[in-house]
Amino acid sequence: MKRLFLVFYLFCFTELIAQPSERVVKIFITPDHADWLYKVGEPVKFNVVVYRNNVPLKGAKLRYEIGPEKMEPTKKETVTLRDGTLALDGGTMKTAGFLRCMAFVEFDGKEYKGLTTAGFEPQTIKPTVANPADFKEFWDKAKADLAKIPVDARMTLLPERCTELTNVYHLSLQNINNSRFYGILCVPKQEGKYPAILRVPGAGVRPYNGMIAEADKGFITLEVGIHGVPVTMDPGVYVDLARGPLSGYQAANLDDRDRYYYKRVYLGCVRAVDFLANMPQYDGQNMAVTGGSQGGALSIVTAGLDSRIKWLGAYYPALCDVTGYLNGRAGGWPHLFAGNELAYNNKPDRIKTTGYYDVVNFARLVNVPGYYSWGFNDETCPPTSMYAAYNVIPGPKMLDTAHLDTGHWTYPEQTEKMTNWLIGQLKGAK
Repeated sequence: MKRLFLVFYLFCFTELIAQPSERVVKIFITPDHADWLYKVGEPVKFNVVVYRNNVPLKGAKLRYEIGPEKMEPTKKETVTLRDGTLALDGGTMKTAGFLRCMAFVEFDGKEYKGLTTAGFEPQTIKPTVANPADFKEFWDKAKADLAKIPVDARMTLLPERCTELTNVYHLSLQNINNSRFYGILCVPKQEGKYPAILRVPGAGVRPYNGMIAEADKGFITLEVGIHGVPVTMDPGVYVDLARGPLSGYQAANLDDRDRYYYKRVYLGCVRAVDFLANMPQYDGQNMAVTGGSQGGALSIVTAGLDSRIKWLGAYYPALCDVTGYLNGRAGGWPHLFAGNELAYNNKPDRIKTTGYYDVVNFARLVNVPGYYSWGFNDETCPPTSMYAAYNVIPGPKMLDTAHLDTGHWTYPEQTEKMTNWLIGQLKGAK
């Protein structure tokens, strides 16, 4: 039973979270524009319907809140629904951003929640985070320092994971500060030259299985962890690390740009590219990076730092415009300047450090084609923060918002579209 719990715990923190399970009571909130988009100053109306057994739930007590996402609501009320429906005047926004309507219903001792988010000219959202004058110089020096360190690749075959077509290895690479960078490497057995895919992880601490299915289709794949520990240990080890020394790693050493946790992580991603680029099986030209949430952030960061990346696919990227909260609007995960974290992190040195690590400033360097995907209802990575990064990307870009109702999760169709695009680019370029 304990092992099952540990597996479940780890599953809950995967970067591409599964679609939420069905609920007994469902709350649907519908904006009066089918595309959920409005002009600044244009009023929005929300229609709320509460269902049980696919029938409107009459007499339900409903509490609703309306306001800019992640901010204090500007309008809230508790009402009783006579026929299970409610029409609401949502107001408007005076600046570009997102207005969220949230509704809560208590039934049979449990609370149910629904939300919908209207976008107001999101393509015009501008970042709040500072762009340090020496940003590129800082990272050029960091990469130069990394290049002086031998890759020292150590590959351990994992026979139990190998397939008829693919060899699977546990990989360890030398990183900065005498640390290691680990991952699961999958290499086609048949002799030849292949494109490469680097998968970077969502937040959390966990083991990894590797991208075996993609490797079976003719790709070198590398799925990495970021914490400098092997990625094939017993699941309980990662639970202990997450609760202990790696708890709150997202803010570790935020007061020092040279010691902040993500410096080793970002350079570890470059080190992974170093390894892939020098593999004898690599075709020498075609490499992509992909991931969701923290992995979406790392995809943009890696593409911004390393010109050997030719394509990227990012789901709901984190670490975007984290200073939004200091400017009266939502900021990106890990919400360093919101709630209980505000008083501790709202200091000049910590704010300054964020400029060197915020995805916005790496997005400015991305010149390769990218496929991006998110919905408007994400509460972990608010769309305001993601658009702040997306809008400054100079390279070719495509944003899939066909699944507006998604939060911090994806539909299977959504991931299929992303995967097909990446594979199509890599194979088409061969």
